[in-house]
Amino acid sequence: MTQPVPPGSESPTRDLADFLAGLHGRVDDRLLGCAVDALIDTLGCMVFGAAQPWSQAAIAHALASGGTGSATVIGRASKTSPAMAAFANGASAHAFELDDVHEEAISHPGAVVVPAALALAEDLGASNLDLGEAIVIGYEAMGRAGIAVGPATHMLAGFHPTSMSGVFGSTAAAGRLLGFDSATLTHAFGVAVSLASGTMEFASSGGMAKRIHAGRAAEAGVLAASLASHGFEGAADGLAGRYGFCNVFGTDPRTDLLTEALGTRWMIDETTVKPYASCSDVHPLIQAASELRAEHRLSADQIDQIDRIEAECPTKAAAQNNLDGTVSVMAAQYSAQFNIAAAILGDPTDPATYQPDRIADPAVAELQAKVVSLRAAEEFDDTYAHRMGGRVRIFLSDGKVLERTVHGQRGSMHDPLSQDEIDAKFQSLLPASAPVELVSRLRSNLADPTAPVFHICELLAIAH
Repeated sequence: MTQPVPPGSESPTRDLADFLAGLHGRVDDRLLGCAVDALIDTLGCMVFGAAQPWSQAAIAHALASGGTGSATVIGRASKTSPAMAAFANGASAHAFELDDVHEEAISHPGAVVVPAALALAEDLGASNLDLGEAIVIGYEAMGRAGIAVGPATHMLAGFHPTSMSGVFGSTAAAGRLLGFDSATLTHAFGVAVSLASGTMEFASSGGMAKRIHAGRAAEAGVLAASLASHGFEGAADGLAGRYGFCNVFGTDPRTDLLTEALGTRWMIDETTVKPYASCSDVHPLIQAASELRAEHRLSADQIDQIDRIEAECPTKAAAQNNLDGTVSVMAAQYSAQFNIAAAILGDPTDPATYQPDRIADPAVAELQAKVVSLRAAEEFDDTYAHRMGGRVRIFLSDGKVLERTVHGQRGSMHDPLSQDEIDAKFQSLLPASAPVELVSRLRSNLADPTAPVFHICELLAIAH
């Protein structure tokens, strides 16, 4: 029998678990509506991502090792265990840099929380209401862990926040579906801290490892919750203890943020829905370059009139997004220089911008080479990552300088996408053969809180 975690034990982890467990049946309709938007956006990312070669490898692994179960692997007419479905679908959701972002936590909650919640909800025969509450609770736990660890220094130290703090989001979502009380959820968090992993080396020397980070975090949360449900005991303060997540993986942790303004500040409210398939730190630069292109009617045949381009951004972007984007898909999605060039030459909302044939376009390489400066600016550091910013200056050969600053980019809580825009993004990520009314059918199904979750997966099967 699992031993209780004593109340009043000065455990911020227990305090967070108390709040999250108490949300069962009490999440309000506004937040549930946010969960539907997050679900729709993440499902589109899953469908698109499942076709990528790295996702196919992850799916093959999941199906080979997952055993039997009732959880659907998106993109395949196959089912497996909840843990392996969470892994495969998380890898697909995070496969092409299209998934949502909590800017301040510098992490991707949708690609971790939704796959874990969807897989377990389907396996348990849970309802849409259960799924919606699990998503809200999972976003809250993942976001709180992410901001409390000190995300900027955490990431600059080489940890990948999505896979590190993600385990707490998937654990909390799974705990809601399994009906955990606060003590059991505290134990699950205490297990999850031992499963946190993932480094930023992909940004230095490449490879595909980043593509599975969200899936691995989703899988780990299902594992931690499953262990706790069977009486496995975790540390009493896995998030804020002496050797807890925040103190081990952060150099300037703010453990007070685990519980500050609980119930009034919601992590799901602060999520950015990405309009571009690239690292969100460079989105302000993409938007600025796109707006300059539109305002001044810049075109591909005017590249020779551009003498040079200079950009300013936060220190993190200047350090980790300063690279040649023409060497790989991953590099293109991370490179500030490549993204500025691509935004001037075409439509950066089109994921095909980052396909190998586009990356190899000599015109992109020529214009990327003209981005001669990527400098950190204090004004953008001051609001990083709560409000992302960037500036692009285009110097023309006739002496004219075109300049645009973006502070709070499109898709963020400062300039959010509408429901119609979210639905349009979802539809754009489906195969051409998918019915145009699929997103409206999904929303109609989700409007019934008592409908079983497996209907969502049945509808998604139509997309393929």
